[in-house]
Amino acid sequence: MPATIVLGAQWGDEGKGKVTDYFAEDADLVVRYQGGNNAGHTVVVGEERFALSLVPSGVMYPSCTPVIGNGCVVDPGVLLDEIDMLTSRGVDPSRLRVSNNAHLIMPYHRKLDAVRERYLGRQKIGTTKKGIGPAYTDKFARQGIRIQDLFDPKIFRDKLDVALEEKNKLLTRVYNQLPMDGQKIADEYLGYAERIRPHVADTSLLVSEAISDGKSVLFEGAQGTLLDIDHGTYPFVTSSSPTAGGALTGTGVGPKVIDDVIGVAKAYISRVGTGPFPTELFDEVGDTMIEVGKEYGTVTGRRRRCGWLDLVALRYSARVNSLTGLFITKLDVLSSFETLRIAVAYSSLGERYTELPRQQRVLYNCTPVYEELPGWKTDISQIREAQDLPAEAVAYLRFIEDHTGVPVRWVSVGPERSQVVEM
Repeated sequence: MPATIVLGAQWGDEGKGKVTDYFAEDADLVVRYQGGNNAGHTVVVGEERFALSLVPSGVMYPSCTPVIGNGCVVDPGVLLDEIDMLTSRGVDPSRLRVSNNAHLIMPYHRKLDAVRERYLGRQKIGTTKKGIGPAYTDKFARQGIRIQDLFDPKIFRDKLDVALEEKNKLLTRVYNQLPMDGQKIADEYLGYAERIRPHVADTSLLVSEAISDGKSVLFEGAQGTLLDIDHGTYPFVTSSSPTAGGALTGTGVGPKVIDDVIGVAKAYISRVGTGPFPTELFDEVGDTMIEVGKEYGTVTGRRRRCGWLDLVALRYSARVNSLTGLFITKLDVLSSFETLRIAVAYSSLGERYTELPRQQRVLYNCTPVYEELPGWKTDISQIREAQDLPAEAVAYLRFIEDHTGVPVRWVSVGPERSQVVEM
């Protein structure tokens, strides 16, 4: 595993935390390349469950350096709370490195995120209200404040004053909110500087040197391909690029160093928030997926929407990411069903689609075209060898391979890191 990208091949919540943790045991660096604390991942170690939102799951291994890249946005208070949580539970986070070019999530970003979502009403996007979108907006408007600015109080205050001049007008005149106090924000954020300083580095150089030295580097994406700002179901997307291309811009390495791109996909599919979802289920089958699969957001606790696996969307993900392998998670959840359905195409307005429609109106009116496969109705959570999987489960996985052109190389049969079958 010299340089490998692990990313979500669906709408996020595919179990990337567990997958990254599984690979991290053999990695020297695990690098988070986009997103913020809106994307949680859960790592189960024995009887302990760790819910992480910013720190890469490689922190669980003493030999691994976890890295937060320049493509991420960082709420420093949340980051320090996570560091404290890990320390209190016996995990050493001192190896964590954070890019000096990563942008800060400011209090006004969180405030604007909340009020904008409320004012959108029925058109709301379904954000986590963590300030992620507004932070990325400022980044691309060249008005952002970066981690490195915490170490120069004058630059920090100058940038903060410029930002607040605009933000306070928006808050008071458009959203009828109270203005925010610049001095209070400055005192809070500059107070984080000394605690964060030991973790800050030129992470592009750090990662590039590690790859040059032959070390194993794992790039970890948040959210999923269908939430990508360019390639997802816009506008119901995140504000960054979870796709493989985002791993390059979000860490400062070039494409030639990447050896493997692993797409993580559930054996079914889910999404959180609003937006199109052709295979969504509103019946007992969907309820069973939610309850058996414990489909509730790590960060928000929101109930996820669930449906049968969508191979139209998965083929699309394979194409835009150049996937070299699939890691199928939660195969054990499908043990609940006698018969499985899997979408191989869509029907919309009298036309059949085998590729993901790019027109929003078409996608909203899609009806999935299903094929049925037999289930296995037996507990597979203790299986560790591919030859021990039920024939029906193997047939299901081969069906995925045949329709995506990507080999299924790993299968998860439970939440713990040990519950993985290599195919």
